Amino acid sequence: MSPAVVLVGPPGAGKTTVGQLLATRWGVDFADTDDLVEARTGRVIADIFTSDGEPAFRELEREAVAQALASHAGVLALGGGAVLAEETRTALSGHPVVLLSVGLAAGVRRTGLSTARPLLAGVNPRATFAALLAERLPVYRAVAVHEIGTDERTAEEVADAVHAALTAAEAAAEDATTAGDTTSAGDTSAPAGHRG
Repeated sequence: MSPAVVLVGPPGAGKTTVGQLLATRWGVDFADTDDLVEARTGRVIADIFTSDGEPAFRELEREAVAQALASHAGVLALGGGAVLAEETRTALSGHPVVLLSVGLAAGVRRTGLSTARPLLAGVNPRATFAALLAERLPVYRAVAVHEIGTDERTAEEVADAVHAALTAAEAAAEDATTAGDTTSAGDTSAPAGHRG
C-alpha cells in the first residue's frame, strides 16, 4: 500500500486544504501527519513543542510518517519540517511526492504568523519564516518529483495542477513502456499508478 500522493512544503503552502480537496475528488482518505501525532499523543503540537521540545516532536513525527507511508493509501500531507529527518527523506523515495511551494509574502499572509505554528512564534516571525524557507526549500525540492507554486492560485487550482502533474507523469511513464496513452483529459480519479 502506498499513498496516492504525498504533499510536502512550508507552513501556509496549503497542504491540508489541497490534500482534502484531492482526497474528495479521488474518493480516497486524507491524512495529515500533524493530526496523526496529535491523535496518538492526545496533545496539540504547540504543547508538545513547549513541554517536550522540538526533538521529541520530531521523533513522534518520524514515526507517524513512516507508519503512514506504509499503511495509508490516500492523500498524505506531511508537516512542514518532516522532510528534515534523513529517515523520512529516505522513506519518501519512490513515492509520488509533490512540493507545494509558497513565497514569503503569501506564506506570512496565510499563516498569519500563528502561534499554533510553534516555529513561527517569537520575536520576528517574518524573519523566522524567511529563514525557514531558505533552509527547507532545497530539501523539499530534493524529495519532490513535482513542484507546484501556490502563491497566485486558489486551493482548487493547486489541486488541479497536482492532478495534472501526476496524470502527465503517469502518461509519460506509460508512453515509455507502450505506444499508446489511454489517460482521459477529463479524468478526476487518482492517477492509476497512485491508487491504493
